Amino acid sequence: MSRQVFLYDPPERFVAGTVGLPGRRTFFLQASAGGRVTSVALEKTQVAALAERMDELLDEVVRRTGGNAPVPAVAPADVADTAPLDAPVEEEFRVGTMALAWDGEDQRLIVEAQALVELDVDSEEDLAEAEERLLQDEENGPPMLRVRLTGAQARAFAKRALDVVNAGRPPCPLCSLPLDPEGHVCPRQNGYRRGA
Repeated sequence: MSRQVFLYDPPERFVAGTVGLPGRRTFFLQASAGGRVTSVALEKTQVAALAERMDELLDEVVRRTGGNAPVPAVAPADVADTAPLDAPVEEEFRVGTMALAWDGEDQRLIVEAQALVELDVDSEEDLAEAEERLLQDEENGPPMLRVRLTGAQARAFAKRALDVVNAGRPPCPLCSLPLDPEGHVCPRQNGYRRGA
């Protein structure tokens, strides 16, 4: 079966969002253009890592071009997107591998999110070889979402993604684990409280 690539060049909208209540949220990347919508599921940590790396890559582009690249220093307010995900949210696949690149010729940030694939191998060497073959197989690899963003779109995506990640449950002041509405068993207290 040939690889399915969901290409958005450029997207009308590319956002990170969630479905569900804090503590039980499912995270999605969603791209849309021309009446089609693609949603892929991923972990909260993947969303945070993607947003942080996007900002770092854009900062490096600005640094290397001496500020001549069409990349704003912060997300422009006029491209901010606070709307919910487009419904219905139908998961195309769960993300395993992500990649970022800067196309200097077109001045675009390229985001690739590839489907999670289970590899059946016997050794670490076989695993490394299988992963490399999988990444290089443009024709028969796993499904992939590929989005090409302007600098402003990328900054807006990164800001929203970090806001979505941080909108979850507040952290416990003692152990930094998330506080649940129904209570929290803090490992730092361990059922014992020291006297003053």
